[in-house]
Amino acid sequence: MTVYNITDGTMPETKQLLPSTNGYYDLPKNKDGSIDIWFGPKQPGGVADAAFIQTVPERHFLVALRLYGTGVEFFDQTWKPDDVVKVK
Repeated sequence: MTVYNITDGTMPETKQLLPSTNGYYDLPKNKDGSIDIWFGPKQPGGVADAAFIQTVPERHFLVALRLYGTGVEFFDQTWKPDDVVKVK
């Protein structure tokens, strides 16, 4: 997953080297095998570095999910990624 500025399509300028994460990182998995990715200006307590993508305060962003080497579940739509959900 990668975050981009919605106004011009560039990556947000934050303290993170890149506003992204991927399957090569040690992403913590939930008991059901799912993965939670967190987006925001500040990393929530208890959230692993690999599961957090920093954004710019008060600036809208879009999320790009790229899938490489996917199984048939993506193409036959038996697997779909969940929507991004705003939490407080």
